[in-house]
Amino acid sequence: MEEDSTGYSPTPDRVQSAAPHAAEVQKVKETLAKARAEVGKVIIGQHEVIDQCLIAIFTGNHILLEGVPGVAKTLLVRTLAKVLGTEFSRIQFTPDLMPSDITGTNIFNMGDSSFHLVKGPVFTSFLLADEINRAPAKTQSALLQAMQERLVTIDGETHKLPDNFTVFATQNPIEYEGTYPLPEAQKDRFLLRVEVDYPSEENEKVLARKLLGDNSPEKSLAAGVVQPVLNGGEIAEMQKALQALTVKEELIDYVVELIRKSRSMDAIEVGAGPRATSALLLSSRAHAAIQGRDFVTPDDIRTMAYPVLSHRLVLRPEYEIEGITVREAIARLMESVAVPR
Repeated sequence: MEEDSTGYSPTPDRVQSAAPHAAEVQKVKETLAKARAEVGKVIIGQHEVIDQCLIAIFTGNHILLEGVPGVAKTLLVRTLAKVLGTEFSRIQFTPDLMPSDITGTNIFNMGDSSFHLVKGPVFTSFLLADEINRAPAKTQSALLQAMQERLVTIDGETHKLPDNFTVFATQNPIEYEGTYPLPEAQKDRFLLRVEVDYPSEENEKVLARKLLGDNSPEKSLAAGVVQPVLNGGEIAEMQKALQALTVKEELIDYVVELIRKSRSMDAIEVGAGPRATSALLLSSRAHAAIQGRDFVTPDDIRTMAYPVLSHRLVLRPEYEIEGITVREAIARLMESVAVPR
């Protein structure tokens, strides 16, 4: 058996429980590979970001995208919606945005003297909440029930959202004037925080050449270059099939120890809660599938630790003054816990 970079070797007894589900696991791996390839026809580079978005989608969770303007965050979500055969809506969050602008409202119809529901943009599958921190807490709270329960309550009546409802919230990490920081409870509802960086020099040259012709990313998406690999209803099937991937007991113990250790580290004022344990296990399992494996290794956990924990940990002010970053704190956390062998 092949070892990962930590020396973890999946012996036969570690993987044998996955055998009855081999067909399901193979389908998941093939679907993820096709989805990556189709998205890559439009999005140049950003392979890690694409993978992490797929991980959030196929674990039934939400994702927080952080990046400067112009790094194709909106285009990425639109492309994912096309590839996975789902609906897409976008909300531009502003200080004057009201909760009803998100959820919708009941309008009185003079013709039949009755109220009719006009649904808001939240009634979709993939929702891009653009610059979510530009709206006050009252407006942001309109998303909380939808994210947690996939339900929306309007005038006392509850409406169901699609099972694959996914929020992609964006933030600009360098511009904080006129913004409202997300409360910790709201950030905890995002499975991952993903940093969307500038493209590499090589990829930026490729993009520049495409923009001069008829095959720019936007035009390619509009021209139907991207083909769906699923329909919206099949996403739930893939999410269920992911459960067939093996996560051994020693790795569950490893994740729990990591999360609990984050609560007692000197540099960390607020550690990760139990929801982080679930997030790290679920995302590690999906990462293993993207890598073409039907079992999880410590490398999967270590790869997903930063996007899972970076928005859940609060550093002590004195350590921030010394220049310690969240990334460094997570690196110290990983070093402090023994890796299963």
